Amino acid sequence: MKRVENKVVVVTGGASGIGRETCLLLAKEGAKVVIADLSDKDGKKLVDDIESLGGVAKFYHLDVTNEQEVKDVYAKAAKEFGGIDGSINNAGIAGVDKPTHELTEKEWDIVMDINVKGVFFCTKHVVPHMQKSGGGSVVNVSSIYGLVGAGDIPHYHASKAAVRLMAKNDALTYAKDNIRFNSIHPGFIWTPLVERMGKEDPSFRKHLDSLHPIGHIGEPMDIAYGLLFLISDESKFMTGSELIIDGGYTCQ
Repeated sequence: MKRVENKVVVVTGGASGIGRETCLLLAKEGAKVVIADLSDKDGKKLVDDIESLGGVAKFYHLDVTNEQEVKDVYAKAAKEFGGIDGSINNAGIAGVDKPTHELTEKEWDIVMDINVKGVFFCTKHVVPHMQKSGGGSVVNVSSIYGLVGAGDIPHYHASKAAVRLMAKNDALTYAKDNIRFNSIHPGFIWTPLVERMGKEDPSFRKHLDSLHPIGHIGEPMDIAYGLLFLISDESKFMTGSELIIDGGYTCQ
């Protein structure tokens, strides 16, 4: 079944990790996928991979902290495909792991610029396209750390909590336009970035597995299926909600 057939969906940070798996799944389910990322090489390769499977995709270089670039990418995507039906605000970073009193202003700002201001820019510039076409679905990729603390990376926690509340507030603002806003909250996911973090520690994977009551860390596809659901019409009665996919982490 083509669950998002002919929907035009923009995925920021779409060239790797959760973004990449999401783009592949959306294309498989019939979407026209707009991959927006800083990595031209990975983004163009993903377009080739999707097209080789019979899907439709377009890559645009995007720095989500640059408002003009964001505006241009959404405008080009809408022109290319005749509108935009979905936007997944996935681009983000974790930042350095320091307690609050040791963080520099620059270290704080870089995380907030990408994780929060980037979501703001993407929302600001996709909404007019969705208003024009009669509606759409926007998903802010948050984290379990937008819901609970862990005693680390305080600027990351703050940023992911911010985009959760942004989704709720925007859900109220744009309900009249038939534009839905939700947030998704992954637990630890075994992405290339996480794998690189633990390459020097043979017990790293086992430790991450132990944090989740279900017994193991998640995979990018676990989150991709959740994003597919939130973009599809299957979730048409959901707005301002959180979808938590965390192997039971936040039950503790």
